[in-house]
Amino acid sequence: MKTAFAPASVSNLNCGFDILGLAIDRPGDEITVAFNEEKVIRIVSIKGDNGKLPYATEKNTAGVAVQSLFQHLGEKRGVDISIHKKMPFGSGLGSSAASAVGAVLAANALLDNPLSKKELIPFAIDGEVIASGSRHGDNIVPSLLGGFVLVRSEHDIVELPVPKSMYCTVVHPKVEILTKTARDILPKEVIMSDAIHQSANMGSFVAALYQDDMELLARSMEDYLATPYRKSLMPEFDRVKKAAQYGGAVAFGISGAGPSMFALVIGQSRATQVGELMQKALSSKDIDSTLFVSKVNEQGARIL
Repeated sequence: MKTAFAPASVSNLNCGFDILGLAIDRPGDEITVAFNEEKVIRIVSIKGDNGKLPYATEKNTAGVAVQSLFQHLGEKRGVDISIHKKMPFGSGLGSSAASAVGAVLAANALLDNPLSKKELIPFAIDGEVIASGSRHGDNIVPSLLGGFVLVRSEHDIVELPVPKSMYCTVVHPKVEILTKTARDILPKEVIMSDAIHQSANMGSFVAALYQDDMELLARSMEDYLATPYRKSLMPEFDRVKKAAQYGGAVAFGISGAGPSMFALVIGQSRATQVGELMQKALSSKDIDSTLFVSKVNEQGARIL
């Protein structure tokens, strides 16, 4: 029996729609995988989901991910998968991705690690597709590998430098926004000038990490593709952004499809202060929220 913890992730990071992400320390999911005698892959236990997740293996991100891995390896033995959800659904923090990541990491460990973490990426993405409807790795890859990552393709991953004392502050309002809803609101075509600005920001964002230039990082994190359309779905977006900036955040944005919002901050005390200001901006409008503050998680998923 093996149990893995897979952390939440913040994706897009404003200038990298579907290709940039980072991992945080918490929340996350715990997935346990154990051999069974029936030679089938099955979900036997789900906790913390309030009955929302399917037990059918082919409809569950963890189940599909393990099926894909076992098929690739030619593994005929069966396993029981137990899922302990410790993060909110529809949060923009990669909940479905964390389950898929935890499942393949635990299953790989149970098989004495025939594959590296990077080699597990396609199988975790196979699982994520069931939930998101599209094949993208900006939650899967940071949850699995940790740190800042650039996903050029699922087979071409760039692990980016993490600035010293960089913290990620996340506020999760107690509302749910489905990824499909947040995708459907986006335009089907992009204006050329917006594409040029987005490309420039993406390039300078990567340069800023390598140069440890926080002023350049701040200028780079402007989104032309998703935030202008999605911010109307976020509770009090402008108010929370103003609070984060007032507190000294380097950057602010929507985590994934939302409704969680994140800030990149230098230093733990300031990161906590920024989070409290973000929460205060929400509570002033009677919106409850949960605060998560952590350094950028450079370890990613791990076996417990």
